[in-house]
Amino acid sequence: MGIDDLVNQGKEFLDQNKDKINDAIKSEKAEGVSDQALDAAAEFVKKVAPDSVDQHVDGVRDNIDKAVGNE
Repeated sequence: MGIDDLVNQGKEFLDQNKDKINDAIKSEKAEGVSDQALDAAAEFVKKVAPDSVDQHVDGVRDNIDKAVGNE
């Protein structure tokens, strides 16, 4: 089985389960997990990057948060 076969299987899976995947992404559980992961990632970046980018990091974190979960 080659890479193309795996990619096609992945596409078929996504097409067949689009509604279930969308429901899972917009669930309460996804909201909690994504909040924890995004908070941890943002704090890490803020520690290693210059303070001048903190506001940009927060903006990126907030935009990603809007796309995942239900809040």
